[in-house]
Amino acid sequence: MKKIGIIPLAMLFSFMSSQICLSQIVYGSNNGKQISINNTNLYFEEYGSGTALLLLHGGLGSIDKFRQVIPKLATHYRIIAVDSPGHGRSEQADSLSYQLMADYFSQMIDVLELDSVYVIGHSDGGNTALLLAHDRPDKVKRILVSGANSNIDGITKKGIDLIKTLEPQYVQSHMQDWLLDYKNKSPQKDNWEKFIRDEKKMLLEQTIIDNSRLNKIACRSMVVMGDKDWFTKLEHGLELYRNINGSEFCVLPNTSHDPFNSNPDLIVEIAIDFFNKK
Repeated sequence: MKKIGIIPLAMLFSFMSSQICLSQIVYGSNNGKQISINNTNLYFEEYGSGTALLLLHGGLGSIDKFRQVIPKLATHYRIIAVDSPGHGRSEQADSLSYQLMADYFSQMIDVLELDSVYVIGHSDGGNTALLLAHDRPDKVKRILVSGANSNIDGITKKGIDLIKTLEPQYVQSHMQDWLLDYKNKSPQKDNWEKFIRDEKKMLLEQTIIDNSRLNKIACRSMVVMGDKDWFTKLEHGLELYRNINGSEFCVLPNTSHDPFNSNPDLIVEIAIDFFNKK
């Protein structure tokens, strides 16, 4: 039976009373590894033990976006946090698309010889997680996607307007902090302009995963939205929920597009409850 709601009151009261304080990981401090997929080196870090939990970050980001939630999640699961192609310390692929990233992570699951895996995907990572769940029902057992969209109509006008400005010249003049960080991490820092163009093209994909494929996702799934998400339409989150059979839907109060930074303690509690429930 499908479940929908804001936050179960018992969980919310428990969260508020527990006052959980999470430490943070330091990006690159845990003996990060490289794995070659289709002649592209992907950078990843591992933490904890137990069922494998693959963390897929959002666009223009890296593993560092999960720094506030990894410590607590690692007390329950074997965290595998990976920089997507062209992001962080991972090399660029020849092109970039959501299906390409899903194919890369599918191969990564096989190379690491994972029997089964849970997945948390944020934004672009959530879109990729939907494809991965569809493509690998033999391996992907549960997914939690946050701020995901299955097509371009799920993005707000403000989000579309921002994507349209995403050109190298704009990055140089308005995103200097991001550019400095990118160049400090990337093994191909001189190719950042190609990455920006590839990212923009991917973000403007008309259809990422159609409803017929969403209907075929067989694993246990949760769609999470922040009530203050400025990038993904709340109504689109509901559309995803309705098209994924047996899925759950959760709206986080006072939470932006990125709950892993704006409300990390709460999203961790939601995720652990979802992955651990029978």
